[in-house]
Amino acid sequence: MKYQHKFNRFIACTGLFVIVMGWWGCKVDTILDPNNPSIGGVTQNAQLGELQNLVVGAEAGMRIYLGTYLDDVSMIGREYYRFAASDPRVTGDILGKGSATLDNNTFYTTNPFAGRYRVVKNMNVLIQALQNTKADITADQRRAGIAYAKTVQAHELLMALNLEYQNGIRVDVSDPDHLGPFLSYDESLNAIQNLLNDANTDLQGNTATLPFTTTLYNNKASEFSKFNRALAARVAAYRKDWTTAATALSQSFLSLTGSLTDGSYYLFSTGGGDLLNPVFFPQNTPAAEVRVTQPNWVSEATPGDARLSKAPKRTSTATQDGLNSDYDFFVYTTNVAPIPIIRNEELVLLYAEVKIQQNQFPDALIALNRIRTAASLPAYTGPVTQPALITEMLNQRRYSLFGEGHRWIDMRRYNLLNTLPIDRPGDDVWPQFPRPATEVQQ
Repeated sequence: MKYQHKFNRFIACTGLFVIVMGWWGCKVDTILDPNNPSIGGVTQNAQLGELQNLVVGAEAGMRIYLGTYLDDVSMIGREYYRFAASDPRVTGDILGKGSATLDNNTFYTTNPFAGRYRVVKNMNVLIQALQNTKADITADQRRAGIAYAKTVQAHELLMALNLEYQNGIRVDVSDPDHLGPFLSYDESLNAIQNLLNDANTDLQGNTATLPFTTTLYNNKASEFSKFNRALAARVAAYRKDWTTAATALSQSFLSLTGSLTDGSYYLFSTGGGDLLNPVFFPQNTPAAEVRVTQPNWVSEATPGDARLSKAPKRTSTATQDGLNSDYDFFVYTTNVAPIPIIRNEELVLLYAEVKIQQNQFPDALIALNRIRTAASLPAYTGPVTQPALITEMLNQRRYSLFGEGHRWIDMRRYNLLNTLPIDRPGDDVWPQFPRPATEVQQ
């Protein structure tokens, strides 16, 4: 069966999320169910409530398989171990135990990939709905709503690309019968940057409010632009386009003096039908099902670093599959703790990175010392050279952004994967995940 046919069937069955939970199912496109609207009904003449349903469904969908994604990148990046006695593939395949390799047709590869493209499809439907709606919204609101959708798409595509790396991704999937090609890694990054820039054209300076409510950031278009520019700065850093990254940072919510926690988050709650934080475990959870910190993260930290509170010591060592840790992974301390999409602490560190790459070392030191001071550490006193400051910047990212999905990507983009610890003789550090099986069948 050709990929296009499989993708078309996939879209028909999974294109729209039920609001809140993000469940999906095949529907006959005849009656517009307000709790699970059909694609045709919504795209022809959506009402404001139906636009909101699409947004709620997409933002719920952004959290689907988020736990799997974070386990993927955090384990390969040797930040934490996910112990799962019921599934040895977690500590086997993902860590490259013995002869194990990553599987292109199992949950840790296929689920995060499919989850991201479901949201992309939801946003394509939202764009069509906004283009055709006769609801009482202004032209500026329409533009802002479409820009919101493109910004969300860019984020989801970047998450897919983070796993696929040199395999590349499809960026143009608006027409399931005529899918765009797989792009190279660099082409994919460029396309994502262009998508963000296109969206920002309709956000920046737009005084309208979005025609729906979002939990991702501010509902005012000009403020939502700051979230867009924060993502654009991240993408530009991945592209090593330091000039563009600097400009994007200046237009984002970056603040060298503001709260490091300000930003955009995935939200969770105990409300009926909502989702809980997917990577939370209480302290001292038995080793059969738990996340524990990779021991080097603790042993290599600077004494007195306040960020060590993210890895409290367990009452007993957790052991599984030849791996051991005395420290819990406790970044998220409750089952409803929000998980960052992007926050000010990352932007301050991106600012430092840009300034280092541009040889503007005094500015870089201001940013690095902002992070060190917040972690109860003294100001940096090491060599003021580009190599030394890159090492310092990566180290601060390691501890500030622990468990937020960055370490593996950071070490890969600086060609340092070979410096990550090998937990057992014969283990591997993979540079990327395989292209999902459904994508390679043409």
